[in-house]
Order: sequence, then structure tokens, then C-alpha cells
Amino acid sequence: MGTTTLPVTLFTGQWADLPLEEVARLAAGWGYDGLEIAASGDHLDLRRAEEEPGYLDSRREILDRYGLSVSAISNHLTGQAVCDDPIDFRHRAIVRSYTWGDGDPEGVRTRAAEDMKRAARVARALGADVVTGFTGSKIWPYVAMFPPVPQEVIDDGYEDFARRWIPILDVFEGEGVRYAHEIHPSEIAYDYWTLVRALEAVGHHPAFGVNWDPSHMLWQGIDVVGFITEFRDRICHVDCKDTRVRPSAGRAGVLGSHLPWGDPRRGWDFVSTGHGDVPWEDAFRALRAVGYAGPISVEWEDAGMDRLHGAAEAVQFVKSLLWERPAGSFDSAFSNQ
Repeated sequence: MGTTTLPVTLFTGQWADLPLEEVARLAAGWGYDGLEIAASGDHLDLRRAEEEPGYLDSRREILDRYGLSVSAISNHLTGQAVCDDPIDFRHRAIVRSYTWGDGDPEGVRTRAAEDMKRAARVARALGADVVTGFTGSKIWPYVAMFPPVPQEVIDDGYEDFARRWIPILDVFEGEGVRYAHEIHPSEIAYDYWTLVRALEAVGHHPAFGVNWDPSHMLWQGIDVVGFITEFRDRICHVDCKDTRVRPSAGRAGVLGSHLPWGDPRRGWDFVSTGHGDVPWEDAFRALRAVGYAGPISVEWEDAGMDRLHGAAEAVQFVKSLLWERPAGSFDSAFSNQ
């Protein structure tokens, strides 16, 4: 297996129950090059990072101790609260107490927006070029379009997104950091055409990028490899999470049927990287062809596999596909005859 210039990192969001030190120790032992650090658990508190002297140094010391880099941080959970309506018990469970405050919905949205700006500043202080995350969406509850939803309601949703996110993106641009939105149901951009509409809404803001995670696109029927070539100028981070589609005699639909993760009656499930239907080799070839040079981050989710096994296996699977590109054309040798 050859070397590669693309670092393979571990997203720490699914490991927030463990201290950052323990996650770093495990990741280094498995062969990861760095971490995509989630702003949750004890991994990274953004407010402490800005206000408490020495806090960021303590994060750097852990990374240095285990020889790990950080190219990106994640603020997915806070980003969800920027545009969502309603704001309710689900958000209280995932955002920091300083973001939730008194729970007033508009206050939560405003504080979430400020924390997203804070994420850009903290990323720059850590030397990371990307913040991955979600946007939330005022109009996601209307995705079924019944009872009928007037077009002006949908238009207002994109206007609301632009009004709330352009000031955030301006801070990102000022810090030289890109925001990598993850294409995901419940967000303002959850598939191909909603991403096109979202980009139009923010005037194709240069700081608005994409975190290419195929797992959420695959079960929707989106061409995950074609997506890479179509949005090549927007992809600034990659998360590797896999999805296995399981048609079940016409009974299981793509919406999950309110069945829990891992239930064999589901039509699809998230699985550890390499165990699903994502065409990883085609995807990595496409990423290299379009000039992607950022991190490849493993996001482990699998209701049927122990995470210690899955994360250790995934890094080897990913690295086995990240071979070096040739220095010249494979058929150039024929010209020497």
C-alpha cells in the first residue's frame, strides 16, 4: 500500500462519551493521521476556547502527544438550531447550555448563530481550514408538501436561511475558513436541487462549501459520484459513512418506517465504512480527479458493529483505496519505442 497526501482522520462526534485524550490514543493506535474534532462532550468547548487562557493549548497538547493533526472541527449540533422551526426538546438535548439559555426559540437561534461564528474563529486559532456542520431548516417540516404548502412559504424558508447564514459566512470568509455543509435530511440543502437553491440563496458565497458524506445521499437515490464532479468547487471536506440498502419485498420504504436503527425491517441502515453500498473506489477516484486535497474523515455509525472494531477496520479500508496517482499517462511508455 503506497503513501498518500490525503490525511485520514476520525470524526469524534460518535465518541463524545469518551475524553478527547482517550479518543486520540485510540485513533493514533489504529493508524489515523488526525481528528475531525466535534464541539461536543469534553472534546472542544468553543466558548472556553475563546474565553479561557490555555484551553486551546490543552487541546493541542493532546493532539501533539499522539502525533495527530486537525484539519477540521465540527459544529453540527449547534448549526441545526440556527434555522430550525420549531425549536424544542430535541435541540435542548444536543446544544450547549450556553446556547440553549432560557429556551426562547429565537434566542436559541441567535445564540446558535453566534456560536457558529465562534467556530470559525476557533478553527482558525487551531490551524483548521474547515468547520463541518448542519444549517437547520425552517421548511423541512413541509417536505411531504401536504397539507398543501404555498410556494411563498418555501421561498421564505430559503430567505430565512440566507438572512441567518450570510452574516455567519461573512465571518468565515474573514477568518479564511470554509463552512462545509453536510447534505442531510432536515437541512436546508438535503439533495442535489436543494443545494442548488441554497447556493443561489446565499449568492454562491465563497465560504459556503460542502462536506461530502454519501451515506445520506445514497438512500435518497442520489448519484454520489456524479455529485462530486458536479460540485467539485464546493467540496472542502469528506466524511466516510456507509449505507446499506435492503429492499424488503416491497414493504420497506426509504423513510425508515419509524423503525429503530439496526432493525432488519428497515429499508436501509448506516453501516461501518466498507460494509455498505457506497461505491468508495469510484468516489475516491473522482475526488482525486477533481483535485480534492483535503482530509478523508471516517464517521463511524453502525448499530450492528462494535465501534472499536469498526473504527480500526475502517481506517485500513480507506487507506487501501488512497493510492498515489501516476506521475504521467499510463500509455506514455509506448512513445519510447
